[in-house]
Amino acid sequence: MSRLQGKCVVITGASGGIGRETAIRAACEGARVVLLARSIDKLDELKRHLIEQYRTEAYAFRLDVADTTQVKRIFAEIVAVAGEIDVLINNAGFGVFKEAHEADLEETKAMFDVNVLGLIACTQMVLPSMKRRKKGHIINIASQAGKIATPKSSVYSATKHAVLGYSNSLRLESMRDHVFVTTVNPGPISTNFFNIADESGTYVKNVERFMLKPDYVADKIVSAIFTKRREINLPGWMNLGSIFYTLFPRIVETVGKNAFFKK
Repeated sequence: MSRLQGKCVVITGASGGIGRETAIRAACEGARVVLLARSIDKLDELKRHLIEQYRTEAYAFRLDVADTTQVKRIFAEIVAVAGEIDVLINNAGFGVFKEAHEADLEETKAMFDVNVLGLIACTQMVLPSMKRRKKGHIINIASQAGKIATPKSSVYSATKHAVLGYSNSLRLESMRDHVFVTTVNPGPISTNFFNIADESGTYVKNVERFMLKPDYVADKIVSAIFTKRREINLPGWMNLGSIFYTLFPRIVETVGKNAFFKK
């Protein structure tokens, strides 16, 4: 029997990309999947697919994670209809590639509201129950941008730095209660994320051959559930770059500056 059989897995940002693919893989493993996103039509379509294809329970709720009042209400509804939450995958997020002096303050606030405060709000909805039951797993989708900040990603990188900092502290706090915390740090993924982040298409064109496939990332995420995996860093060569950057930041910034300006 799969370790996810009958477990309640909640996924934010589940309407597309790695959120959608992760939901499919979790359902394939027998999980009761709860889909959250702002696009309810896409969620309802995916819910029907999961129920018909995998004969498992699936639920869909419209949720804007930036709305903390809505977060509290929806998570209460989830517990009422689907039971206690065993796994939370904080996947909702967006980015906009602009230089720091061009960044709009409202856009900046929106990024922090979704990428950081929304993630924290959802985590706070499940953490007390997980700690009380001495089991559970929280998976936060961060980014390699949270390890290496590059030009045109000052705000986005700042949000992902925040996610990593929050997750690292949360991991230590939750360890004694047997609640796992994993961060996922992918490089660029072939999803509609770049429809907003890279309107010109320049960045996608420059890195297209290096882009990860969402189903590959989803496989890594699902295989890590209920394990002590601290981080999932993809691709491996990019993670080596982040390690080298931590040790020798000046060298990386000097030698790699041309590559960094590919956005």
